[in-house]
Formats: sequence, structure tokens, C-alpha cells
Amino acid sequence: MKRNLFILSLFVLLTLIATACGPAAPATDAPAAETEAPVVTEEPAPTEAPAAGPIVLKYASAANITTWDPIASFSTEAAYMANMYEQLLRVNPPGSAEEFTPLLAESWEKSEDGLVWTFHLRDGVKFHDGEPMNADAVKKSIDAAKDHAGASFIWLPLASVDVVDDLTVTFTLSYAQPLELIVGSEYAAYIVSPKALDAAAADENYWSAGLSAGTGPYMIESYTADQELVLTQNTEYWGGWEEGQYEKVLVTFVPEATTRQQLLEGGEVDLVTSVPADSFASFAENPDYTTSLEPALFNYTAFFNTLKAPLDDVKVRQALSYAIPYEDIIALGANGRGTQSRGTVPAGVFPYSEDVPQYTYDIEKAKTLLKEAGHEGGGFSLRLTYASENATEETFAPLIKDSFAQIGVEVTIEALEFTQQWELAKTDPATAQDIFLLLYWPTYSDAGADNMYSMFYGGAEAPYLNVTKFNLSYWKNDQYNALMDEAGPLSGTDVEASRAKYTEAQKLLVEEAPAAFLFDTMVAFVNPNHVEGFQYNLNYPDVRYWFYELRPVQ
Repeated sequence: MKRNLFILSLFVLLTLIATACGPAAPATDAPAAETEAPVVTEEPAPTEAPAAGPIVLKYASAANITTWDPIASFSTEAAYMANMYEQLLRVNPPGSAEEFTPLLAESWEKSEDGLVWTFHLRDGVKFHDGEPMNADAVKKSIDAAKDHAGASFIWLPLASVDVVDDLTVTFTLSYAQPLELIVGSEYAAYIVSPKALDAAAADENYWSAGLSAGTGPYMIESYTADQELVLTQNTEYWGGWEEGQYEKVLVTFVPEATTRQQLLEGGEVDLVTSVPADSFASFAENPDYTTSLEPALFNYTAFFNTLKAPLDDVKVRQALSYAIPYEDIIALGANGRGTQSRGTVPAGVFPYSEDVPQYTYDIEKAKTLLKEAGHEGGGFSLRLTYASENATEETFAPLIKDSFAQIGVEVTIEALEFTQQWELAKTDPATAQDIFLLLYWPTYSDAGADNMYSMFYGGAEAPYLNVTKFNLSYWKNDQYNALMDEAGPLSGTDVEASRAKYTEAQKLLVEEAPAAFLFDTMVAFVNPNHVEGFQYNLNYPDVRYWFYELRPVQ
């Protein structure tokens, strides 16, 4: 159905272009033609060539829309949001000559103690609705994000945002943090038209029809839920336009990987989110495509319910960690696209460290630890839940079940929609799952402030869920919390001292094993050679393509 709709949309677009540029139809009551050609006494005036149609990028995408609200957004719509909205700056890919690219802020500086940051804004920028981008707009957007964004927790360090003048704004923090990473976040950091924010406050359905109010290079032309999205150039974009850039982007929502592959191979689309894993090799061998496997900030974790026996015993948790077949999980569950995790921080993002140890697959070691814990031969059962919409978890969950059976531990697997799984975990730990499989990634490029805090910092009272509600092992360790309390503020003033504290905390995390750290994922790209300009940015895991950077090969 979606493929047919896409072809119909493209046919209509091309038909409209042809109709607008073609010759007028002859009148039905015209007289019969002469039998002899008339004598030409002068040369006819040259006819104008028909105008060319817009340059359209056609994209078959698996990333659907949960909301068009740029403040609430915290899901896969980031793939399009990032092409319509902008932050004060962008975090560049690892290894870049410069760590950041200025966007709506041209420059910035911070106080010696890392608590006060001043941003100098770009002059003359307008939102899609014509409103000016200025310090008032920045303050209004960030205040809204701190108050009710889907990822509002990234603004926990923020004490206030203050307008100095029309093009200058200051951020005051309650404790030092690397604010560049926060203001460059994939979520909760977009600067939005104040007019649109006011309209959304007055009407909860304001964003639902599909509209954009950012400063980015593209804006929404039309949107049909679950079918297609058409983006068009923001002709007044402050970055300007060059000849040959894509004037429109036609996105078709195609959840089936096989269908996306067919559309790509048939030339009906230019780009796809991904192709089936077993088809990747054939594209890699095809000279018409460029392929790559890139590290990603996504990783898989298996939380242990540390408030339920026997998982309240660290030796039992360690035994289970040794009984997990990591290599098989990566080979079969992830089609080989992954590396075993070192704690909860994915490789490539701060504060990852090679010094953090890993468990190995060692059934005999697992049996020994169970015996020491008083559970020789196992003899207990565990309930494991995973997100039913996650095919990778569905594939590797049975591998954990089969391996645990070798040490006498019975596992019951239950598939739940993620929202149901999460709600179950947030109710009563006594009746919640024993093992919770989770795919997680940092909201911005600081997995100390996010992954390490969100997933393992214990709240004050049982069940120790912190403000993010992702401490799904219900683990509270005062030593870990203290190290985190030291490491966080240091990250804004002394990065290496901060990394050392975070590494110490991660070693403790692995030793105490409130979770099993499974693997960091990799992302596969298949790009046809007739599209150029692609550059992967690890820091924005849901933004596979920046349409403004792409060009059709001439």
C-alpha cells in the first residue's frame, strides 16, 4: 500500500510539473487544416524551453512521527526535526578539526568556574513563520524545554536563562557542566518561534496537523500520517542556498525493510533508512552503491531486579553476567553489527574508557558463583521482559534463556509493548519483571550525565527510581552516587578529572552487576552513488541524513 501511494504521489508531482510547462490543448472547434502548407515569409519566434521541475530527494524511511511538537519530541521524528529546527550549535563528528559548528550562536564563552555561559546570536535569522530569532526567543524555547520537554532532564543543571540584549543570552548553571553538549542536544534544545510556542500553549492540538516553526533549511509543505511527508526549502534560510541542492524532500514512511530495498533497487527512491541485514553484503559488492558500518550510541542492557531475591545477592548477579553468551547475542541478535559493551557508556562518547572491565562467557565460573551464593545447581526461575516491537531483543532473548538453563536457572520470556514494559517496572518491584531488556542511548553526547545517571543513580527512597525513571534495576549504591556527584560538576571544568571519577564509578557498576551490559550497536548505511555529501554524525543517532548537506551528482 505505502509503495503504491509513493508512486502515485510521485506521478501526481511529475504530472503537475508537466501540465504547468506543456503547450495549451487545441480548441475543439478549430477549422480543418489547409491541404497545402502556407508560405513562411519570416522566421518564427523561438519558443522558450519548458521550466525544469524542482530537484526532489526521495527517501523511504522507517522513522515515523510521534509528535510534531519540537519541545515534546523525544523519538524517531528527530530524523526530520533536525532538518527543520536548529540548536545554538551542533556537536561535530568525532575526529573533526573543530568540536562544534556554530548554528544560531556565532560564538560563546564561559566563566572560569564553568557556571555562567554567554552566547552571542546570529543576526538577521528568521523563523519559518517570519518571526525574528533573538535572545527572547532563545530564552522562551529553553524555559519551555526545561519545563515540559520530552527530555527536560538534560536541563537539570540550569538555574536560569537571561536576556542581556537582543543578540546576547546568558545561561547560569547551578553546577558546572559542558553546556555545549547540552545546547547541541538531539532533543530538548531546539529554538522555536515564540509565536508558535504561544499558539501551542493555547491549543494542545496546535502541532498535530504537521507544521514547522524553526529556523532550519527545510519546512513542512504537507504531511499525511503514516504515509508521506513533503519538506520544502526555507528560501530565507540564513545559511543560503547553492544551485543543485535539493529543493524538496519527499519522505515515504515504509516500515518494511524488504520494501525499502525494492524501492531503492528500482530507482524509485534515492535513500532508505536501512535494508535487510542479509542484503547488506550484496550492496557492498555493487559498484553503484557506497556502504559503511558505523559505531552507534545505542546499546543493550539487561537490568536485574535487585530488590527481589535471589537477584538482591551480588554473587547471583555476577553469575548471571558470566552466563550470558555475548558473542552469540551479537552474531545472531545483531547480525554481527555490534561490540560487547564496557559498562553502560557506549564506545565513542564521553566518558567511555577501555579501562572498564567486561564479563566473559564462562559457564563454570557462573556455576561456582551460584554455589557460593547458596544456589548450587540454580533451582530458581526468572521472568524476562522485552519490547515486542524490538526484533533484535526478540531474537537474542531466547539465547539468554537457553544459556541460563545450563546453570539451572529457568527463564520465562514475555513480550510487552515498551510502554507496558516500562509501566510494569515503575509500579511495584515485588511484582515487576526480574530481567528488563532495554535499548538505550544518550540524549546528548555525555553518557555520564545521561546513561550513568539515568540508568543507575539511585533515588533517595525505595524503589530508588530517579527523576528519569530509568533506574530499572532499583539499585542504590552510596559510593556510586558519591562518585557521580563528583564527576558531573568536574566535567564542566576539568574533563580528565571527571573522566577518572566516571571510570571509577563504571568499574564499581560492573563489579556490583545491577545489570548485564550486552553490546553497543552499529548502524549500516547503503547510499547510491548518485547522491553525494553524506557524512555520518555519531552524536545524533536518530538523524541519519542532513538533507541540506546532500547533492545530486551532476
